[in-house]
Amino acid sequence: MTDLLRAQGISRSFGGLKALSDCSLTVEKGSITGLIGPNGSGKTTLFNVITGYVRPESGTVTFAGKDITGARPDRVFALGIGRTFQLTRIFERLSVLENMLVATQRNESWIRGLFRSESSEEERNRAMGWLEFVGLDRLSTLQAGSLSYGQRKLLELAYVLVADPDVILLDEPAGGVNLTLINQIADQIRSLNAKGKTFLIVEHNMEFVMNLCDTVTVMHQGSDIVTGSPAVVRSSPLVLDAYLGGPDEEDADEGAVNG
Repeated sequence: MTDLLRAQGISRSFGGLKALSDCSLTVEKGSITGLIGPNGSGKTTLFNVITGYVRPESGTVTFAGKDITGARPDRVFALGIGRTFQLTRIFERLSVLENMLVATQRNESWIRGLFRSESSEEERNRAMGWLEFVGLDRLSTLQAGSLSYGQRKLLELAYVLVADPDVILLDEPAGGVNLTLINQIADQIRSLNAKGKTFLIVEHNMEFVMNLCDTVTVMHQGSDIVTGSPAVVRSSPLVLDAYLGGPDEEDADEGAVNG
């Protein structure tokens, strides 16, 4: 495999609190890579640096060999990096299908996509295909704001998929959903990965990560401390110490992420 996405030596502080400190991560093309760590370890901050929502104080982000450090989120998205969020971000007043049609405009700004008066038949068919893939095709005409929490997660996943990114970053896809839906999401990820899609997944559900990912990177206090197979990570004393060695804290960048 070859490196598709790399964050190297990333550091970032918020109000004097170090969220990331010389943190590095590599995602190989065609892999399912997990990113885990206790609350407050900096996982979502790293996601935000990679996708342009937060500018690093030092370090670089490269994608397909190109330096994208500090690029705007819409530019990152257009280049082929799609992501979901801990708290789903959908257009609640638009229909489920209209949300999807906005996402088809990967190479335009999302605002231009939002206000396009018409979509092609090809775009609509592609959007409906991905809604069917996640089981939401029968809800396509409903206002997105009326969906349940689990359905919103599925819509956001479909929203990312319809843009056909090269790498998909999922922020806690199993968080707050029932076991049936967790298994459904895992099966969908495996199916897409078998077709060549690359994934980077932040998740607190250890069973989900260990059963799904090829490689796992563990973060603690803003730094990467272990990278390896699930078996290597499970047996690492550093990982046990990171999870059991101190009280959890909220992510330092929570306001920046969800605010």
